[in-house]
Amino acid sequence: MVSREEFERANRLANKKSRATPIAVDAHFDRMNRRVVITFNSGAEFRFPADHAEGLETATLSQLQEIEITPSGLGVYFPRLDTDFYIPALLEGIFGSEKWMAARLGAKGGRVKSLAKSAAARANGRLGGRPPKLAAVRG
Repeated sequence: MVSREEFERANRLANKKSRATPIAVDAHFDRMNRRVVITFNSGAEFRFPADHAEGLETATLSQLQEIEITPSGLGVYFPRLDTDFYIPALLEGIFGSEKWMAARLGAKGGRVKSLAKSAAARANGRLGGRPPKLAAVRG
């Protein structure tokens, strides 16, 4: 059982921490720019494209309209999508699971064009192109 003194100490600590940590006081979806906007108790705002967040990338405008702030003020929840985000992670640029983020980064890297990549592709072409996949050779 928690003593009254421990309870009061925990409350003081929580109040002190909440004053030192920006917490969300408002969240809405900006339809025109297709961005999620989070406003903090400090007056600062954080905006990010919905398409950059796991679970929101294919959401309809009506699904993105409804956003709830978690009781702690450290999260946002999209009830129509059953998707939530931890705001400190969003601020660090983490918009999804590790696997999802890696896939997005890999897809982006695959689209990059550079002189080195072009030269490597030409050299590979002179050697006969990509080697056949093992399954294709056996089958």
